[in-house]
Amino acid sequence: MKMKETEPILRACMLCPRACGVDRMGGAAGYCGQSGEIRAARAALHRWEEPCISGTKGSGTVFFSGCGLKCVFCQNQAIASGEAGGKISTERLAEIFLELQAAGANNINLVTACHFVPQVIDALETARLDGLHLPIVYNTGGYEAVDTIRMLEGYVDIYLPDLKFRDRERCRRYAHAPDYFEKASEAIDEMVRQIGEMEFTDERTGTEKLDVYAYQKRQEESLLMTRGVIVRHLLLPGGLEDSRQIISYLLETYGERIFISIMNQYTPMPHVEQYPELRDPVREAEYEMLIAHAVALGIENGFIQEGETVGESFIPAFDGTGIDRAK
Repeated sequence: MKMKETEPILRACMLCPRACGVDRMGGAAGYCGQSGEIRAARAALHRWEEPCISGTKGSGTVFFSGCGLKCVFCQNQAIASGEAGGKISTERLAEIFLELQAAGANNINLVTACHFVPQVIDALETARLDGLHLPIVYNTGGYEAVDTIRMLEGYVDIYLPDLKFRDRERCRRYAHAPDYFEKASEAIDEMVRQIGEMEFTDERTGTEKLDVYAYQKRQEESLLMTRGVIVRHLLLPGGLEDSRQIISYLLETYGERIFISIMNQYTPMPHVEQYPELRDPVREAEYEMLIAHAVALGIENGFIQEGETVGESFIPAFDGTGIDRAK
């Protein structure tokens, strides 16, 4: 997808479900806060993803600026708002992918890239011609247009979407998107269709191909996902019932075709003052009840978080690392 194909898409942007239709190539910013120029805030090895994504070397993660969702409790508000990050060309983005590969990354991890998908595809095509061979991870808040996900077929190997809420009022209150569950579930359907069977390899050799059952049996730190879908769900304070419904939906719909990552790392940020129910961390007992619910339903492919995960120390510095050549 070269510029002659990319430009019309951004002239009346419909890449996310907000469907702004604005002329981003003309300099207008969409709901995501971004024009047609790529902005990114950090590119570095990241070791805080699920074990089969990070492995022992880390995931080569690119944090893009802007977001079409903008949850009120966002832990990455600096980039979601577009305040952090610098402008780069598609050529520079391709270079960044190759630099992360040279640094030993296990994969290329695209965080909140929806509003830059056409340019990302351009950069991936360029980087592949220059030797990029790593699996590509598409890391998203879940609020995606199916047509945009279809554009990524053949480019993305691992989808890492959130499924944040099911209750329509919670979707409206916390993401200003009453249709969040509808759009996210449609997008996840397309992701699962594209990926098919999950595949893994051993980081130490890079050659051995394993299916999900071999992965379950071995459960070694060096085993990496090379193809698959991992749906994340973050438990919010007071959200246990909605979370139970989401876990039930995922297990009933997809069974062992996906992994479910159940997270307890909610960190109350200063900007949630208008939402009193979000001012405190999740209670340990609530998280344990959610895990018990998943176990009772027979979950096989899942990740849980143990120990202390709440805190801003888990939020990386969006200081331009790896974006500018000088950093």
